[in-house]
Amino acid sequence: MKKIIFLVMLTLSFSFLFAQTSNDTIVKKTIDSVLVNAYIKSLKTYHLPEVSGVLIFAGKKTNVVNTDPGNTNLTQNIVRTIFAKVPGLNTWDMDGAGSQLNIATRGTDAHRSIEMNMRQNGYGTNSDMFGYPENHYTVPLQGVKQVQYVRGSAALQFGPQFGGMMNYIMKQGDSTKPVAIESQQTVGSNNLFNSFTSVGGTKGKFSYYAFFDYRHTNGWRDNADFNYHALYANLTWKFSSKANISLQFSRSDYIQQIAGGLTDLQFNTNAKQSVRSRNYFQPFINIPALIFNYNISADTHLEITTHAIIGQRNSVQFINTPNILDTINKALNSYNPRQVDRDYYNGFTTEARLLHQYKLGKINSTLAGGLRYFNQVTKRKQKGVGTTGIDFDLTLVKPYGNDLRLKTHNYAAFIENIFQVTPLFSVTPGVRYEIIRSDLSGVISNASVPILYKGTRNFPLFGLGLQYQLAKDAQIYGNASQAYRPYLYSNATPADRIDKVDENLKDSKGYDIDLGVRGRYKGIISYDLNGYYLFYGNRVGLITQKNADSSSYLYSTNIGNSVSKGAELFVEISLLRLFNNGHYQNDIKVFNSVAYNSSKYTSGTINRNGVNTSVAGNYIENTPEWINRSGVELQFRNFNTRVQYSFTGKNYNDAFNTVSSSNGVTGLIPAYHVWDASFSCQFAKQYELSGGVNNFTDEQYFNRRITFYPGPGILPADGRTFYISLGVKL
Repeated sequence: MKKIIFLVMLTLSFSFLFAQTSNDTIVKKTIDSVLVNAYIKSLKTYHLPEVSGVLIFAGKKTNVVNTDPGNTNLTQNIVRTIFAKVPGLNTWDMDGAGSQLNIATRGTDAHRSIEMNMRQNGYGTNSDMFGYPENHYTVPLQGVKQVQYVRGSAALQFGPQFGGMMNYIMKQGDSTKPVAIESQQTVGSNNLFNSFTSVGGTKGKFSYYAFFDYRHTNGWRDNADFNYHALYANLTWKFSSKANISLQFSRSDYIQQIAGGLTDLQFNTNAKQSVRSRNYFQPFINIPALIFNYNISADTHLEITTHAIIGQRNSVQFINTPNILDTINKALNSYNPRQVDRDYYNGFTTEARLLHQYKLGKINSTLAGGLRYFNQVTKRKQKGVGTTGIDFDLTLVKPYGNDLRLKTHNYAAFIENIFQVTPLFSVTPGVRYEIIRSDLSGVISNASVPILYKGTRNFPLFGLGLQYQLAKDAQIYGNASQAYRPYLYSNATPADRIDKVDENLKDSKGYDIDLGVRGRYKGIISYDLNGYYLFYGNRVGLITQKNADSSSYLYSTNIGNSVSKGAELFVEISLLRLFNNGHYQNDIKVFNSVAYNSSKYTSGTINRNGVNTSVAGNYIENTPEWINRSGVELQFRNFNTRVQYSFTGKNYNDAFNTVSSSNGVTGLIPAYHVWDASFSCQFAKQYELSGGVNNFTDEQYFNRRITFYPGPGILPADGRTFYISLGVKL
């Protein structure tokens, strides 16, 4: 607690110091009434401004996604439609229920967005950012106003990962009345039902917003039932013209029946089939947060965010490859016992950020700085022997084989500064310093020798951004920034009593370079074209080593490096404005979002069946070379619709680039094409009808083979499904 108080007091001290150099004059003016005519807006800006709140985005590769039910499937969190205009995002279609947002880019892993710094209203939602960064928290996108995404250069202001930072900005209460209610009810294929209801408003100095979401489906595949709940509440008190404080609480939980993986033969015979009926997964995450904003002066702004992550990840499964059926064991006269795995998360984070605008001689400058304190304890209990039953049941018959306590402390500080060298050209250098302390203890597989592992790492990260304003709505941007990914607890934990971990195991570190041009032209065309180079060093893996007696063991260490390079292009054209530059209530727009990505190992040796094998020159796992999403959008008064085409190229799910395997666990992931359509229509002022068809050509495809949860094997994506929603605003 003393450390937290120190961080806050230090930030406040700097805040008031900077405030002394600023003018704090309030000018009040009275203006005449204004008549506003509403039209459908021209093409949007799809990137973040140079400065937003207490954050700097000048020179960085950024994207902004505004949620729109007419053009995307918000009810089921269909990522390929929601992020269609963000080139290069690779997604994993685990199910059609939106239980998880699996997102990656530039050669990183999409599994529960494990290599993304996931945030909501500026605070983190990853379960354990420094030890087990999977994002088990799933926000219903019906409650999200905007999604902000910053690529690898985000590491300076936000910390890990290589995939960048994605921030979900939640909706707020109506500022014009004390109570406003919205409700949307959705039904669809496979017994889909979703009920989303929100309430919000403003009364005096208080504003509030809250929602509750319930979702159920039987699933497109057999044995894929799903029940999901999410709630969010925000109460904001604006206690002066300069300051406000917000108390927020978020929760998501669900129980999902896991249909399991398939072999290639099983998938080609019937992709909807399941050979697992007793496997279940249950995460629940609670996130209380407190956000304090203070405009110290017109030029100096302070934000302090404190939040906790309290939750669990639970599963009960018969874990085996799909060619081994889950049948009655004749010796037991029952099913085989299932494996029970449980994680308990308890994390606390405080971040203080300050932004100050000032003059350095004749040069306008903007300074952003911040401090972070992070403390996380994860209790991991694995390989427990569960019941032989068929329902979700975490009861143990025998104790856990693995019982671990995983603790991390992190201290970090960063500073970035925009130097406006000329009215058109700016330079933004930055630096971040990280201190990470890890402490692992416990028992592995009931070994007699306890596991003890401690590590402390200290390192700086540097970055430089450049931006040149070509015209009012066009700019060239470039950024070179170091990034890192902390090694995971699984990397520092031996699988059994004979495995060993490198005492000098290092975090993966590297850098990300972007160079691009973006902008708009007369409301007719929006565009963003950039090239990138991402170096990912010190990747962690397993190699085979020999003891003095020539016996072998697996050794967890840094095994090599990789490089991802390519180009990303987004372009959107208004066909009506192309021929007439006036204002329209109607419009026809076409867009294309395409990315070429070459991600390969440049060095590295990994254990393969007891033999150390080079992977240099091989493609990185689960990274297609081509991702393309194109669409046509029609706006006709209160009616919106989109037809979208998505293409993802072939890729491999292991570093050895295995083409096929008899059990489906490793092999080629073929290229696939998917078509989607959606619409929305507002009527009688307060009602909205929306809906659509996902994968309306009924493409049979998969984009994931997996060697662990929730497989192993091929995990098929959903075939053709539909949904329809009715919404009301009161």
